[in-house]
Amino acid sequence: MRWVDALAGLTNERRVPVDLPEYHVRPEVPHTPVRVFIGPANFAGQANAWARALEQHVPGVSGTVFSLETVGGFDFPHDFGIPPYAYRRNRRWQREQFGYVRDNFTHVIIESGRPLFADLMHLDPFREAKALTRNGLVVGMISHGSDTRLPSRHAARFTWSPYRDKDWAEVPRLERQARHNLAELKHFHGPVFASTPDLLDDLPFARWCPVTVDLSTWASTRPLLKGKRPVVVHAPSNGHVKGSEYADAALEPHHDSGLVEYRRIERVLSEQMPKIYRSADIVLDQFRIGSYGVAACEAMAAGRVVVGNVTGDVRRAILDATGMELPIVQAEPHEIGDVVAELVENPARMRAIGRASLKYVTEVHDGRYAARVISTGLEFGKKGP
Repeated sequence: MRWVDALAGLTNERRVPVDLPEYHVRPEVPHTPVRVFIGPANFAGQANAWARALEQHVPGVSGTVFSLETVGGFDFPHDFGIPPYAYRRNRRWQREQFGYVRDNFTHVIIESGRPLFADLMHLDPFREAKALTRNGLVVGMISHGSDTRLPSRHAARFTWSPYRDKDWAEVPRLERQARHNLAELKHFHGPVFASTPDLLDDLPFARWCPVTVDLSTWASTRPLLKGKRPVVVHAPSNGHVKGSEYADAALEPHHDSGLVEYRRIERVLSEQMPKIYRSADIVLDQFRIGSYGVAACEAMAAGRVVVGNVTGDVRRAILDATGMELPIVQAEPHEIGDVVAELVENPARMRAIGRASLKYVTEVHDGRYAARVISTGLEFGKKGP
């Protein structure tokens, strides 16, 4: 019978080739001594920024970035990706992904407690780390924020914490998530990194790996205060967490009076943001977390004046680590309007802050600092177990 012969390999019939989806194609890995794989979050393009920083600033290192491709989400650069439905359901892809990482890389950074291989290892990034380590790779973990920021601790320490809001239904889930990840990280034997300094409150054993921006993308030739009135921009990724209601309440009266032009930015493509920040004089960052992140660095790279609510502890940690004062102008939510008015009345101070901001972001967030932290933490040059 033909089907028996086929099973036994005795038939001369040719197999019909199967065209696999594009996401099965993975990039070739450069033949460098150190090959770093980073994923799967790539929030604000940071995995890609760190990979390129390693390639630029550490000899003999290449980086490959993998991330999920979400429909309607921000489209940040990466080396390859996969749609979420295939990531969860395609077991062949999951096996291939593990083999690709195992066979081609020397070091791995897993982001935000999210699995690289989906259900292959039961959605457990720590199990993945053990499997990769057994195969001789060096594995590190990096936290981006809510994956390890413990809501109960943040609410107890910070007056303006969004986790104090009793009507925010996400808080219990975020608490469970952070507690789980913190417990796992305490027993994790590899290096742990944190992308913002406030996360060290929850991860005292971690290394601060600063967010990284491409200075050339954000550079501006437009001097501050060249328009008829100062332009103030607020472009939150999450209005509730950033404290946008306070920014709006403070700036709308100033806009109506003609003191400033207030531009509230929402739902724009990431590639539009450089132009938006270049057109601004003042950028309102975030007011409820007590730190700063990628958006503030992008605005500082454009030489803009950034206003935000950054705790004294975070400012001291930055000074201790870098020897530089954070140039973000301090304003708690109830102070935003007065702080902006005072800035507008002192153009010389604004220009000085703009220059200091560009200097700071160049020294701390252009990729050199992050590359040093990663290369030290992952101990490039040493082999895994």
